[in-house]
Amino acid sequence: MHHLLLIFGIVLIVWGLYRMRTDDALFGKTQKRKNIFNLLLMGEASGLGQFLGGILCIIIWIVAFFIK
Repeated sequence: MHHLLLIFGIVLIVWGLYRMRTDDALFGKTQKRKNIFNLLLMGEASGLGQFLGGILCIIIWIVAFFIK
């Protein structure tokens, strides 16, 4: 069951990286600023939010692995 969390985290990281490179925003000159604006505006639905969510899933998986 814990392996599903790891797989989900990896998928979120990969999809987040893809979305960070391709998403456009209303404000921001650089892609970094566009990603930060999208995170503030859309939250987890943004590429940066998905990337951070994937990292969080992997951290939770590591903690759960050692607790078990």
